[in-house]
Amino acid sequence: QVQLVESGGGLVQPGGSLRLSCAASGIIFSSYAMGWYRQAPGKQRELVATISSGSVTNYAASMKGRFTISRDNAKNTVYLQMNSLKPEDTAVYYCKVLATSDWGQGTQVTVSS
Repeated sequence: QVQLVESGGGLVQPGGSLRLSCAASGIIFSSYAMGWYRQAPGKQRELVATISSGSVTNYAASMKGRFTISRDNAKNTVYLQMNSLKPEDTAVYYCKVLATSDWGQGTQVTVSS
């Protein structure tokens, strides 16, 4: 059974930074592409970034240059470094194993002064 546990969310001022983590279990983590998604209140869940098993990364246009996805296969963990945060980045952030329907429980990120 796949389990994904996100952490690292919180309240941050505009322009600030946060690093999210997603610890995975129940899969051979190094073999799977992973993704971060987010869902703001009243909006559909959207893709933030993906990282392949070979650490090739892709980003949604609005996050490129501000967010960095990375992975540590030794720790079965995928990260999302978020810099220059804006109020519109406020959302629940989820990680996902791209090849499966498994989602984490999400972690809340609130960007506000």
